[in-house]
Amino acid sequence: MKILFAIILLLFFMGSSAFCQTKVGTTAANFLTIPVGARAASMGGAFVAIANDVSTIFWNPGGLSRLPQSEFNITHANWLVGTDLNWLGIAFKFGSSALGVSINQLDYGKEEITTALNPEGTGEKWSAQDIAAGLTYSRNLTDRFSVGGSVKYIQQKIAHESASAVGFDVGLLFTTDLRGLRLGMNICNFGSELRMNGEDLLQPVDIDPGNSGNNDNIVSRLDTDSWPLPLFFTVGLGFDAIRSEQWRLSLGSDAIHPNNQTLHLNTGGEFVWNDFFALRAGYNSLFKEAAEEGLSLGFGINYNFRTIALKLDYGYLDFGVFDSVSRYSLSIGF
Repeated sequence: MKILFAIILLLFFMGSSAFCQTKVGTTAANFLTIPVGARAASMGGAFVAIANDVSTIFWNPGGLSRLPQSEFNITHANWLVGTDLNWLGIAFKFGSSALGVSINQLDYGKEEITTALNPEGTGEKWSAQDIAAGLTYSRNLTDRFSVGGSVKYIQQKIAHESASAVGFDVGLLFTTDLRGLRLGMNICNFGSELRMNGEDLLQPVDIDPGNSGNNDNIVSRLDTDSWPLPLFFTVGLGFDAIRSEQWRLSLGSDAIHPNNQTLHLNTGGEFVWNDFFALRAGYNSLFKEAAEEGLSLGFGINYNFRTIALKLDYGYLDFGVFDSVSRYSLSIGF
């Protein structure tokens, strides 16, 4: 328990120092805040203390070592304004430890390049994408307490410009003896800043326009600002309100404190019949300033074949003026 309290205090002071000078809407790489996994997203994103599938790499790396077996997941979502969100994660169980690898990508697609002389297009296209590749390790320190962490390489790219950074996540999961009540805590994207760089920022300049005999095409580089990562601190509760041989009702609630938005709450639940069919619902971003997210719904089907567990999940999220978002996930336990 001393280790638990020490880590909680460390995370608290890290979070407090990071949030004391926060501003709304002043971070880069905000794709890192988009919920992954159709199951977790359909539960309103209240998953930090539930943390019992491979998507916990994203939600709370401390829960990865609690998985019953190794697991693979791939998720696709038709995200906002014609973009595509793809997430892939795989976790390998080693006794009381687990090792995970994940890739998170937001693809903006391609568009025709137009100029004043070629308003119909030059025949070339520009593209943009955000990507994060992570490595996660988790370990059960006791039969009730586990801790985990991730290191991520993050890159944003548009046309010929790109920016990269390194981020870290730290998560804790503690299971009490009170009807399976679980406490989760996670701090995400604690790391370096992003600064755009690339060949399009190279521009010719005349450093002495009053001198007609000098070189008026000296290559210069436009200087861009650095932007922090979207750091957020989450504390969550989860428990099984109903648990029998045929039925299970799991409820969760997360409080999120980000550095680029206001404090808000996610809440949701999952109703499972016979470990085969699941119905889910939740509400995302309660009390968030100018939130568009709202009601989430979903369902899932599980099928076990000997040592293989196959899961298909669908999630729906109401997104205000952006209409809605659908997510599709395939998981394989082995």
